[in-house]
Amino acid sequence: MSSSVTEEPRATGAAAPAGAETTPPVGGRPSGRKAAAGVRAALAAASGVLLYLSFPPRPLWWLAPLALAVFAGCLHGRRARAGFGLGLLHGLGFLLPLLVWTSEGVGPVPWIALATLEAVLIGFTALGIALVSRLPAWPLWGAAVWIAGEALRARAPFGGFPWGKLAFGQADGIFLPLAALGGTPLLSFGTALCGFGLYEVLRTVRNHPRRGVAALAALAVAAPVGTAVAARPLVSDAAEDGTAVAAVIQGNVPRAGFDFNAQRRAVLDNHAKRTIQLADDVRAGRAPEPDFVVWPENSSDIDPFSQPDAHRVIDNAVKAIGVPVAIGSVLAPETGPLRNTMILWDPVKGPTHTYDKRKIQPFGERIPMRSFVRLFSADVDRVQRDFGPGKEPGVFDMAGSGIGMVTCYEAAFDDAVRSTVRAGAQVIAVPSNNATFGRTQMTYQQLAMDRVRAVEHSRTVLVPVTSGVSAVIRPDGRVVQQTEMFTADALVAEIPLRSTETPATRLGPLPEYALVALAAGGFGWLLVRRTRARRSAA
Repeated sequence: MSSSVTEEPRATGAAAPAGAETTPPVGGRPSGRKAAAGVRAALAAASGVLLYLSFPPRPLWWLAPLALAVFAGCLHGRRARAGFGLGLLHGLGFLLPLLVWTSEGVGPVPWIALATLEAVLIGFTALGIALVSRLPAWPLWGAAVWIAGEALRARAPFGGFPWGKLAFGQADGIFLPLAALGGTPLLSFGTALCGFGLYEVLRTVRNHPRRGVAALAALAVAAPVGTAVAARPLVSDAAEDGTAVAAVIQGNVPRAGFDFNAQRRAVLDNHAKRTIQLADDVRAGRAPEPDFVVWPENSSDIDPFSQPDAHRVIDNAVKAIGVPVAIGSVLAPETGPLRNTMILWDPVKGPTHTYDKRKIQPFGERIPMRSFVRLFSADVDRVQRDFGPGKEPGVFDMAGSGIGMVTCYEAAFDDAVRSTVRAGAQVIAVPSNNATFGRTQMTYQQLAMDRVRAVEHSRTVLVPVTSGVSAVIRPDGRVVQQTEMFTADALVAEIPLRSTETPATRLGPLPEYALVALAAGGFGWLLVRRTRARRSAA
């Protein structure tokens, strides 16, 4: 982190005498400025693409600091307007390929609109980074501003969309233990600080700085790595409360071409049949007997409380396996919104408890501004009745183990996962339905989120998905079992039960608040410096 400061160009207040010749600096010629601006714009977009390549399914986590180093080179010393434009280009280069799966089945309009909206927010983040890049030790301030931008994107608009957090690309990286220390905000911060510090090291070396300045810049690279190594003891998959044998069911979905009602019934039948097959395998000694079973989200889109036939199919499957099963269903009350619900189904008592999904996906499960959005895409009317959010975390007592429900999209939100663990979850289940998105990278992006959550809260994460990839993730983030996509399968594994809370679980949003406050402090310092400079000039 360099102590040098790049000052904004200021007018001298004096004009050259009439007729006097002036020679502009070489870098200041209009053609030179335009060429440099063009290069910066291209590099900003390319750095976004490089950041995208660091995300799953590729294990290229180390590309993220390199991408941010290139991006920092584009932003350093730029004015606010240029920073915004460069950030927009970086955001588009990153998010257009990252979110292309949102176009599956509905065309390019929602994809481009979402990526552009999120890129605009990244543009505002880059504006802030460009401003604080004039401060001493700027990589620290810049990384804090990046976290402020991620915090904004996780909350607004329409409840936020945290997809694309730096943390979610680091499931295979050396920074991962930072998640157990300070959650995804600290993991993202460490990645950003390393990237910005890497650029500052190169810049100071090129400018032949004093040795102390170079050492300070190198500290921005070394500090996140050293902290992650020091936090490694927080990552453990030891059983604290014994073990349990868990099963996750992937029933698969029918081929395209079924009408909606037939598809719903076929999906339910697939999961019931695969559960009964598992029961047969247990009796034949081909599979261990599970203590409990988890089905995916939407494994029964037919409401079993109002449809006796669906109730019978589920009840027969649960009785066959003979242990508690968590069923993903859609409940349709006579009035009010639909409910995306997990149902705890006992083989003797039947359905006993429910959990309603709390984070409802905008433009997927509910349509904000429906009449306005319809002007751009008629696909909004595929969602004829909005889903409503639940209010409380859901932890099911399944054969004496506390299994916390975090349904699909909720895994992207820090508060949804943390509140479930704080409510007593010894294991996290993330029942999901990714069939809508086909064989795209979406399912692997979400699986990486689940791996980060496992380390963040030191819990086994079970991931049953209707069409795959289903997985069993140990508390240290390792995937020990997983399925192929679009196959019927069942995973059975002995898993550790844990109740210790990591620092990240205990601290909750405090690390993020502290980093946002740090960013605000950087802006405050910048304002004080400019005020003093104006007074000195006056």
